[in-house]
Amino acid sequence: MAELPDGVSKYSETPEFTQDTVPEKLTRHHDTKDGTWGRLVVLEGALTYVVPGPPEERQDVTPGSPAIIEPKLLHYVAIDGPVRFKVEFLK
Repeated sequence: MAELPDGVSKYSETPEFTQDTVPEKLTRHHDTKDGTWGRLVVLEGALTYVVPGPPEERQDVTPGSPAIIEPKLLHYVAIDGPVRFKVEFLK
């Protein structure tokens, strides 16, 4: 999976979401704007970050092991149990 490039910094973040409050948009194919990176940060529990591909790529995201979201890359999250997470946005 991707790594953040040098020189990017956080400019915004979402509120914290749980398995009950996650916006439906995040569980469907979506992307970030050109030049905008994301860092999917799990605070408790776990979820799966999915890049539909082809080929499909899946990454288990847990506390201390965030997923990096590349600009303009289609992706979504799959939630299978209790989780608390947020998304940080970087440029």
